[in-house]
Amino acid sequence: MDRLRTPFFLVALVAMALVVCVELGEHLIVGGFDAGGALTGQAAAAGLQVPAGGQVERPAGLGIPYLALVDAAALFTVALMAAGLVVPQRLRGRLQGIVTLVFAFLLLLTAIGLLVLAVAKLILMVTLLLAFPFGTIAYLIGFGFFPRGTAAVILSLIMFLKFVFAGALTAAQQRFLQNKGLVLLTLTSLLVTIVVSFLHGIVPGVLVSITDAIAGIVCAIAAIIWAIVLLVGAVVAIVTAARATADTARSTALAAATPG
Repeated sequence: MDRLRTPFFLVALVAMALVVCVELGEHLIVGGFDAGGALTGQAAAAGLQVPAGGQVERPAGLGIPYLALVDAAALFTVALMAAGLVVPQRLRGRLQGIVTLVFAFLLLLTAIGLLVLAVAKLILMVTLLLAFPFGTIAYLIGFGFFPRGTAAVILSLIMFLKFVFAGALTAAQQRFLQNKGLVLLTLTSLLVTIVVSFLHGIVPGVLVSITDAIAGIVCAIAAIIWAIVLLVGAVVAIVTAARATADTARSTALAAATPG
């Protein structure tokens, strides 16, 4: 029961790695394609007219890529566990705290920077939308069409992979369920995915870019919280390892000084 089932563990690791890859590559699927026809139809439904001609690009969303901030923490945590399969226990104990500290610091800086970017984009979109009529037209041209259907398919794939991750991790070893941090991180990952999907579907299509930015803000805040948790845990681990090393050195010195 306590034995780690390596194949299931590797499936979990690969599933979460695929999740992060899909999230980071979302802009290649959602953004950059012509949205002129859809924009004209939505503008007409809103009682406005947009200039004819030209190519309008679909805006790349924030919600799905920002999910990678949280899921990168889950992937890192499982990758550390995987490293324990090949790295000697003594060496892992010394390096784990330092590696976690560096990762958490970089995650925190990245999440804060992306949070500022998402807030700025949200303010810009809301300001344009409320500046009727020319600002509203500018909003429709720049942000009025969001490929909600494509995003829903991507989110469904992400959610499926996350369920595979959770199921495979549990099958690998039931004791993972006793790891409260890992369980909470997995639940957070699932929850923010549900939040992004909910915010994409709660408003009319012309406003999805705004709620998508809100989804990005939620993901960034969740990532900041977990980055802080990882930072605190890393500091505690480093201090504990330093004390253990000092105690070992002291014991060795006393033993050497003691007459045989």
